[in-house]
Amino acid sequence: MTTGLPPGHPPVKTPKIGVLVLNLGTPDATDYWSMRRYLSEFLSDTRVIESPKWIWQPILQGVILSIRPQKSGANYKRIWDMETNESPLRVITRRQTEKLQEQLGDDVVVEFAMRYGNPSTKSGIEKLQAAGCQKILLAPLYPQYSATTTATANDKAFDALKKMRWQPAVRTLPAYFEDPTYIKALATSIERGVAALDFTPDVVLTSYHGMPVEYLEKGDPYHCQCFKTTRLVREYLGWAPEKLKVTFQSRFGPTKWLQPYTDKTLEELAHQGTKRVAVVAPAFSADCIETLEEIAITGREQFEEAGGEQYAYIPCLNDSELGMEMLEAVVRRELAGWI
Repeated sequence: MTTGLPPGHPPVKTPKIGVLVLNLGTPDATDYWSMRRYLSEFLSDTRVIESPKWIWQPILQGVILSIRPQKSGANYKRIWDMETNESPLRVITRRQTEKLQEQLGDDVVVEFAMRYGNPSTKSGIEKLQAAGCQKILLAPLYPQYSATTTATANDKAFDALKKMRWQPAVRTLPAYFEDPTYIKALATSIERGVAALDFTPDVVLTSYHGMPVEYLEKGDPYHCQCFKTTRLVREYLGWAPEKLKVTFQSRFGPTKWLQPYTDKTLEELAHQGTKRVAVVAPAFSADCIETLEEIAITGREQFEEAGGEQYAYIPCLNDSELGMEMLEAVVRRELAGWI
C-alpha cells in the first residue's frame, strides 16, 4: 500500500484533538539562579510590566534581580513540595491534566504548559502535534480575563505557532468568571470549606491577584469580572454583602494597584474587632506561591499580629472533584463541533 509520501517522510498520523492546559509558571528550584531566570522571564513580559524597556530593563536586571531572587526563593521554600522537588503549582497542574485526560478519553490528548518556566508552551504544542493533534484548544486556567494572564498565555502559544510549517487549527478558552458551573463549584467549595472549620468566620474575603489601576483605565476587564464572580457566588450562597468581600493581593512596585488591598484589609478588620476571618482566592485555578505563602501563611501572620484570633485559608479548586467537574464542563463546551 502506498501513502503517496516521499521516501523517508514520516507517516501522517490519524488526526486527533488536543487540549493544552496553560498556567502562569514556576521556577525549577528555589536557588538564586533558578529564581533569577524565572523572575527575569516573568518581569520582562511587556504584558505584565508595560513600562518602556529602556527604562524598566536596567532597573530589573540591576537592582531587582540582585535582591528579589533570594526573597522569592525563601518564600518558595516555605511551600515547596519536597516529595517531588517541584512547586505546588506544577504538581497540581499536572494532576489536573492527568484527570482531565481521563475524563475526556482517548479521542483527546491533554498536555500542560507554563507561560514562564517549564514545561514551556512551545514544548506543549510540539508534544500535541507529535501525537497527531491537528486541532488544539488553548486553555489558560484563568477564570477572570486579564491581558497580564490570559492574553500573554495565548501570545506565547501564538509565538510558537508562527514558526510551525504545519499549523494546527486553534481555539482559545474564554474567561469563565460567570459560568454557572464555575460559580457553583466555587460557592460549594467555600461553603464546604467554612463548614469544615472549627470556627465560624465573621467575614470571608475573596482575594484576587491585583494589577495596576492604570491597566483598568486602559480597558482591562479583570476588575469588573472579579467583582461579578464574588457577587454571583454571594447570591448563590445567599450571604449578605458584608459576609463575602472582594480584596486584591500581590501588588508590586510604587504604582497604585486595585483596591482594597488584602493585607491592609486583614489588618483593618482585626483593628476593628473582627476576630475570625477566612480567605479564598478565586482567581487561581491551582494553589501556588500567591495562595500558599502569601495568603495561607503571611496573611495569617498579618491578621494575628493586628489582633485577629482565628484565621483560615480555603484552598483553590485544584484537582478536587468539584474543580475537575467544572474544568471538564468548560473544556467540553469549547470543544463542541470537534468531539
